[in-house]
Amino acid sequence: MSVLDASAVLAFLQGEHGTEVVDRELAGAVIGAANWSEVLARLGDGIEARLADAVLVARGVIIEPVTKQDAEIAARMRQPAPSLSLGDRLCLALGERLDCVVLTADRAWGSDGRITQIR
Repeated sequence: MSVLDASAVLAFLQGEHGTEVVDRELAGAVIGAANWSEVLARLGDGIEARLADAVLVARGVIIEPVTKQDAEIAARMRQPAPSLSLGDRLCLALGERLDCVVLTADRAWGSDGRITQIR
């Protein structure tokens, strides 16, 4: 199981570099509700968002709610990583909670520990 950052999902949906990496991980992958909101905000309210939802559901991606534990982990991450957004920190917190790899296209995250760059 992998956790998907919004950037990885958007790269997949838009056929950008790294699509093949995300594609291999979709079955049973998880995206946090906060990151799903980021994807939807980028796609807008039209057909693109509905198609994205249908594609991810068909591929077995699960949308995971943000928990109290995620919020606490994300809050603790603020000091050592102030450049990460709340959505970034919640994604990493979800990866920590589920003890799995996090896929991202955001190079600012680096590639340490559980972080896997798709590009």
